[in-house]
Amino acid sequence: MSSPYLTLFTAPKAFTDPHTSLIQHNALRSWQALGESVSVVVIGNDEGVAEAAKSYGFTHRPDVRLNKLGTPLISSIFELGREENDSPFLAYVNADIILFPETLEVIRTVASQAEKFLLIGQRWDLEVLQPLTFTGDWAGVLKQTMRKDGKLHARAGSDYFIFPRNCFQEIPDFSVGRAGWDNWMIYQARRKGWLAVDCSAGMDIIHQDHDYRHLPGGKPHYRLPETGENIRLAGGRRTIFTLDDASHQLADGKLKPIPFTWIRFWREFQNAPLLKSGNYDLTQRLFKLFHPRKARIERVKQAEMDRKLTESGLGGS
Repeated sequence: MSSPYLTLFTAPKAFTDPHTSLIQHNALRSWQALGESVSVVVIGNDEGVAEAAKSYGFTHRPDVRLNKLGTPLISSIFELGREENDSPFLAYVNADIILFPETLEVIRTVASQAEKFLLIGQRWDLEVLQPLTFTGDWAGVLKQTMRKDGKLHARAGSDYFIFPRNCFQEIPDFSVGRAGWDNWMIYQARRKGWLAVDCSAGMDIIHQDHDYRHLPGGKPHYRLPETGENIRLAGGRRTIFTLDDASHQLADGKLKPIPFTWIRFWREFQNAPLLKSGNYDLTQRLFKLFHPRKARIERVKQAEMDRKLTESGLGGS
C-alpha cells in the first residue's frame, strides 16, 4: 500500500462538553472528506479521544508526553505524527478547524514551486451549533454560510501548519493550546530561510467558535503561565511572529514575495538582526526605539508572566 500524500495530526480536547464534542466531530469529518491521500493521527488520552479516532478509522496515539501541569507537549505531538508513515508532507491542525477540498491542491501548487516551506493562513470564525454534513456540494454551501455569517479573524497567528517532512524536525517542548508556539513556527521558517507562505487568498478554513471553559479557571490561553513558558522556549517576545511576517503569498496559483509597505519595511528592518544572525538583543533594542510605549507595556506584562511562571513551577523546565 502506498504512503499517503499528507499526514495530518491533532491533539483534541476531551469530548465531554457537548459543544466541544460537536465542533471536533465536525472538524474530523471534514478531514475524512479529504480522501484516502490524507492520513489522520489523533493524539492524546483525554475522555472520548480514542472513541472518536476509532469511529473515523483514524490512528489513535495516546502516548503523548505531558508537561508538569498535564498539558500535552507540541514536540511529542509532532514526533507522533511524523512516526505514523513516510508521507512527503505533514500538517498540524487544531481540532476545531474545518478544512476544504482545496487544501491538497494548495499543497501541490506550492510544492511544485518550492522545496522547503511552511503553509499558514487566516481563518474565518463561525458559530456552529449543529452537526455538519460533508456530502454533495457541502464545500460550496458551507462557504456561502461562512461569508454570510462568519468573521475573518485577525492576522495574529495560524490554526494550521503544513510543511514538507524535512522541515521542523526539532520542536521545543511547547505546551499545546497555549499562545506563543504557533508564532514561533512562523519565526522559525523565516529564520531557516524557508518560505513562510500566507495561503489566506487561496485556502479557506473555518474556526468553529468556542469559549475557554476547558482551560484552568476559564481563562484565555494567553493568560496562562504555560504561555509564558512557551514564549521563553521560543526565545523571547521578539520571536512572536504573525501572518504579517510571512515572506510569500499564494496568489492565482503563484508564489510571490509579499509587497513592501512602510509598516512592513520597518518591521523587517527591526527583525533583520534576529533573522540574519540570531542577534536578539539588537532586535530588542530596535523594538524599544521604534515602539517605546509598547515596550513599557510589555515589561509590565512580562513581569506578571514571570510571576505566574514561578508560581506554577514551570519556569526553566
